[in-house]
Parts: sequence; C-alpha cells; structure tokens
Amino acid sequence: MRTLDFIFMLTRNDRTVADAAAHVETALGAGVRHMGFKDVGLPFDQLDRLNRRIQQGGAVSYLEVVSLDKESELRSVEAATKLGVNVLLGGTHAQDALPLLQRCDIRYYPFPGTVTGHPSVLEGSIDEIAESARSLASFDRVDGLDLLAYRSQTDVPRLIDAVCKAVAKPVVVAGSVDSFEQITTIRTCGASGFTVGTAALDGRFPAPDKSLHAQLVAILSA
Repeated sequence: MRTLDFIFMLTRNDRTVADAAAHVETALGAGVRHMGFKDVGLPFDQLDRLNRRIQQGGAVSYLEVVSLDKESELRSVEAATKLGVNVLLGGTHAQDALPLLQRCDIRYYPFPGTVTGHPSVLEGSIDEIAESARSLASFDRVDGLDLLAYRSQTDVPRLIDAVCKAVAKPVVVAGSVDSFEQITTIRTCGASGFTVGTAALDGRFPAPDKSLHAQLVAILSA
C-alpha cells in the first residue's frame, strides 16, 4: 500500500494558531515528522521560533502561502526564505516566485488551478486543473503541487487521480481533509501526502479521545 506523508498544519481557518508552539511539542511526542504553518496568524519572530523547533525536533517544516495577490505572495515567499523552511506550499504566482527561490534549498509546491478567497477555494473543471498542474510541473524548480482537492466542486477522487496522472512530481492534497475515508481516497489516487489542521485540533477523527495527541496517533495509524 502506498505510503503517505501526513503533514500536520498548525492552523485554523487558514491562519497559524496562537498556541502553535505547544502543539509542536504534542505532535513531536506523537511521532509526527511533517509540520506546517501559514504565513498569517503570528508575527515573524514567533514563526521563526516555530520553524526552528520543528526542524530541531527532526521534522520537516512547511510554510503554506495563502496570499492571493502577487505583492503579498512574494513577500510571503521572501519570508519563507528568511525562515529557512524545508517546503513552501501554495501560492498562485509561480513564475514570479521562482526567481526568489533560485538560491535556496526550499522545495516548492504551488497551487494548480484557479484559487480564490480566504479560506482558499479551488475553481475550474478537472481538465482545467490537470492542465494547470501539467504546466506548473514543467518548471524544473517546481518540486511538486499543492492540490486543494476537497475545496473544489469537482468529483474529488477523479480530480486527484487526474492531477497525479498528469504530472510525474509529488502531489500533496491540502485543505478540508477530515476523515479516514478521504485519506484512503488520497492514497488510492496516487498522492504523496496530505495536510490536516483544524480537524485534528477539533477532535473530528475516530480516536480513544479528542485530545490532540490521540488524534495525531490515529491519523498516523491510518
């Protein structure tokens, strides 16, 4: 069975939560080895400490961009380079972001398709999103894709399958993943990873209790 990377997002409603630092300790104790946060919700110095703790704990750090206008997005990309995160997720202006990433080792997974609003929504048909994915993946410096599959109005399994078949690079399914059934679909359709944030913080997954530790262990087991 395909192995997935579970990326625990320290976020709610597309914002990094105030108590993210405490959640990092819980996640490390549960065995989570991929953790991310957004570029909004906490000041830069706290994001810097958060990123350093994730990496010091032996986990891969992710920053997901949620700014939709080009100027704000490029500021977020610059922040990611200053923070030194391992992976930059999201963003809709890849051609403008790529020059800022040329001299660093950050892996880059932009959003395919048309992304609007906050929290972000993925618009367009399956064919349009798959073609966008194919175009983005043609850039050497694009290392993978951040697919908002469960924030689209399409047939989600078909969408994930189509995007994974359209590109030879990893696809992370992000946003609104809140059930084991969805995780099984993500795995079956060929994605390399998925993110969960609010659903784990709110205790939505079947587990011995609703504590964050129990939620994370249950998701890892899935």
